[in-house]
Amino acid sequence: MQTPTYALSTILLAGSGILSAQDAKLSQEQVNFFESNIRPVLADACYECHSNEGGRVKGGLALDTKQALLLGGDSGEAVIPGDAEESLLWIAMSYTDADYEMPPKKQLPANIVEDFKTWINMGAPDPRVTEEVYVKSEIDIEEGKKFWSFQKPQLKPAPPASKPNWAKSEIDRFILATLEEKAMTPAPDADPETLVRRLFFDLIGLPPSPASQKKFLDHWNTDPNQAIEYIVSKLLASPQFGERWGRHWLDVARYAESTGKETNMAFPHAWRYRDFVIDSFNADKPYDRFLSQQIAGDLLPIKTDAEWQENLIATGYLAMGTKGLNQDNSRQFQMDVVDEQIDTMTQSILGLTVSCARCHDHKFDPIPTSDYYALAGIFLSTNTYFGTVPNAQNKRSSDLLLLPISDPFGDHIPAEQVAALQNRMTEMRQEATALRNSRNSLTGNAAGEAFQQSLRLRNQIQVLQAKLDGIGEGGQLKSFAMGVQATAKPVDAAVLIRGEVDKPAQTVERGFVQVLHHESTPSIRPDRNGRRELAEWITSKDNALTARVMANRIWLHLFGKGIVNTPDNFGVTGEAPTHPELLDHLAIRFMDLDWSVKSLIREIVLSRTYQMSSEFDSADYAQDPENKYLWRANQRRLDAEAIRDSMLAASGRLDLTRPRGSPIAEVGDVRIGIRINEDTLNRPEDFRSVYLPVVRDVVPEALNLFDFAEPDVVRGTRESTNVPSQALYLMNNPFVIDQAKAMGQRLIQNYSTPIERVRAGFQQAYGRAPTKAEMESTAKFFRAFAKDRSPETMQ
Repeated sequence: MQTPTYALSTILLAGSGILSAQDAKLSQEQVNFFESNIRPVLADACYECHSNEGGRVKGGLALDTKQALLLGGDSGEAVIPGDAEESLLWIAMSYTDADYEMPPKKQLPANIVEDFKTWINMGAPDPRVTEEVYVKSEIDIEEGKKFWSFQKPQLKPAPPASKPNWAKSEIDRFILATLEEKAMTPAPDADPETLVRRLFFDLIGLPPSPASQKKFLDHWNTDPNQAIEYIVSKLLASPQFGERWGRHWLDVARYAESTGKETNMAFPHAWRYRDFVIDSFNADKPYDRFLSQQIAGDLLPIKTDAEWQENLIATGYLAMGTKGLNQDNSRQFQMDVVDEQIDTMTQSILGLTVSCARCHDHKFDPIPTSDYYALAGIFLSTNTYFGTVPNAQNKRSSDLLLLPISDPFGDHIPAEQVAALQNRMTEMRQEATALRNSRNSLTGNAAGEAFQQSLRLRNQIQVLQAKLDGIGEGGQLKSFAMGVQATAKPVDAAVLIRGEVDKPAQTVERGFVQVLHHESTPSIRPDRNGRRELAEWITSKDNALTARVMANRIWLHLFGKGIVNTPDNFGVTGEAPTHPELLDHLAIRFMDLDWSVKSLIREIVLSRTYQMSSEFDSADYAQDPENKYLWRANQRRLDAEAIRDSMLAASGRLDLTRPRGSPIAEVGDVRIGIRINEDTLNRPEDFRSVYLPVVRDVVPEALNLFDFAEPDVVRGTRESTNVPSQALYLMNNPFVIDQAKAMGQRLIQNYSTPIERVRAGFQQAYGRAPTKAEMESTAKFFRAFAKDRSPETMQ
């Protein structure tokens, strides 16, 4: 079923008085007919389930205003003036279609049904009037443009190096100038063991193997700079790079494999977007292209089916947000989807909280509510396909996008099984017809039970039909993806008073955030929905924020803190940059490097600033305890994925092969908690943590305990907590114990003496040799441990 985006936009337009066919003056005879024969029936038989005033809008259909009645609901327009037999309202009242019967429990008398037919055929005259409202803004856009983040980045020369032997790059000169201004001194260089471990974790999220570390140290002893450049190039070219840095993007893209909220349904096809992100970072796809695919991939020019498929999968970015599937009102549901899309896009890419302007002008940033609805029009002109099958709890089911290329590893359904499914479908449809015919003669409880049975049967038919629709020729399963596509007809949105869908004000043309317009004001052609233009505007070098925000995110993941320490908020309530000139330098450099993430990372990690040690200095600490100005390297905890992956690496069990799909895809379109539960999500796996299932509200324990990013919202930075449950997990969890046993077995097999095993164990776990005190403490532990155990046990 297609999301009724166009229908929603129609009612928003209608609320502003733009309904020419119904604005004609009604005759007294028409008014009398409506008031005598139509309005009383609507009030008595329909408003209980279909009115905004009554608080229930089943099937997205409201009948308590002229505009809502003409709009219709999830199934389409309710009334086509002048043609009763094509109007869903009359079809439902006449019980001529088993899929549309209203009221559901008992058909209205024949004379009433005939009155509605007469009324619709005379043009559906309706004297009910909605008052027009106009919402004004008091925001001064030009004044707002003076704020630092709304001005285009300016390239300023790096300060001259007062210590030419220290500064390796322009980055270093910016940092050093600020430190000297604050009378602080940069820390010494990190030792090679620390630096190689830092590079491995930052670039690929894995510890260096003892062999890799030894090779680096040997190279370092010959030429330190060449050793660093070599290992950086090797790590950037590694397929594990995309898995590490793709996960950073998935945090801000709020990647998840379920809808969340009250009815938490699985997204079995979300993994395709995950793999698209990882592959994009590995390919060093230009960031502007990466963004354009996600915002408007379905609208970009293509030459091959492979390009078309990749672009469709990329638009999953807009489709995988949280969904309130139990929402009765389709208009409310669609506006919530649009709001989530606007919020994600503007925070993750622009670092702005534009969704704060949904109900009123932004309280802090120069973003009027009209700007919000200018963007809303773009997304209202977009169909979102997230793929959940209908059932009793899911009132907002959705189709998926059919991909042009089937998976080479796709499953096949035997012909006899396909035939059995088709036969079952025929039987259920026959049962539905028989049940419908019998309901006309039933009354009381029997009629109610028959109605409930009919609903259950209809849900079963929909689920089976979805399964059959997914089977192609020869029984091969078709390939689907979450994503978006443009509606047949683009529309503008109306400003909603306090964000309420039943209180529209004036319409606004589709457009962008005005405070970011500088060189010229971009426009959208009337026949286009505007997402491609939106992508072009966002990735334009004239945009003040896109390059800044991403450069800051890259810096954050390499240093532990961003130059702007609120990476998702570059607005007035966000923190000011600690090094504004450096941030602008990085943003402009990023664009000059053809938006290459790998190239910018390379420049940063080859700087002296990145290669500093975390050596403590009491004087510098007294002046800058938070290390805002980078007088030393920040000490950082490993994140959840690095902890789990490191345990697998130490045990020798880490499988670097990408798994097929996801455990969620194996289960299919089900509600979380039925066939997908904690056992499913926490089952032992040897692949990298980026491929673990991410289900909203039930994140795997290995991730959730160690501050994994909440997948409901944009999350540029993760929390860093230290709680007892983390230690208990590392001491008692079967997965951890199993990896420890495997590591011990490796050490016993590969080394002959306890001393060799201890040294190798430290090298494997910490990337360094044990200190004398650690060696003595470990030996003492093993002596105590061995007292009550047999020699066989100690082997």
